[in-house]
Amino acid sequence: MPSATEIATFADALLQSKTVPDYPFAFNGLQVDTPAHVSKIAAAVDFSARTVAETRRRDAQLLVVHHGAFWQGAQPIVGRRYQLLAGVLRDSIGVYSAHLPLDCHESIGNNALLAKRVGLRVAGGFAPVNGIPIGVMGESTDSLESLIATVSAFAAGHGGALRVTTHAANRTVGRWAMCTGSGANSETLTEAVERGVRTLIVGEGPHWTSVFAEDHDIVILYAGHYATETLGVQALAAEIAKQFRIDWEFIAAPTGS
Repeated sequence: MPSATEIATFADALLQSKTVPDYPFAFNGLQVDTPAHVSKIAAAVDFSARTVAETRRRDAQLLVVHHGAFWQGAQPIVGRRYQLLAGVLRDSIGVYSAHLPLDCHESIGNNALLAKRVGLRVAGGFAPVNGIPIGVMGESTDSLESLIATVSAFAAGHGGALRVTTHAANRTVGRWAMCTGSGANSETLTEAVERGVRTLIVGEGPHWTSVFAEDHDIVILYAGHYATETLGVQALAAEIAKQFRIDWEFIAAPTGS
């Protein structure tokens, strides 16, 4: 059975984690080591008390997540935070996290997989961070209503609920772009206008983005932060399991966002 370090070395190379820029507290890679050899992986979108408890219940030694253990930044290890981390260390549960490296991967990334799942063909990158495209984009002659129905079904099946900005009937998708998670923001919307995007698929965004979209004739599909980021961790866990011939399970833990 592999060690957590061996798995992390493989995953880091696969995702090029050390070269993809990210937020300060993402800490991509092995966040918590474990002396135990890994015979089973648990995959989840978020590191939380719920997913750690499920990792323990399913007898997995490594939890692979998209949002890691330090996402909220530095904070005192007291109260429930202490109990959570103490339990992780006591039970020798390792934690591996991949944020933007998993969003942008061309084959097992959240954006590439979601585009494929909803029937969109990727033609290029979108939403760059320090020159590296995190999202994807393309062209489609399909009807917008058909895409909305497909994305709605996906969201509902993955712990989310689709919200769509105001739009005209009998419209095609046209040039589309996608950025999972909190993908509707000032940078992505500015880029969408500059690149002639008519349909934008994201996880979530603040209220003003809906107003902006209507004013600029862009339709935004908000499919849920959690729902749009369920695919990447599963694909990563499957790749690790295949490489090391071990088991894996996905922990569904919707957040309502």
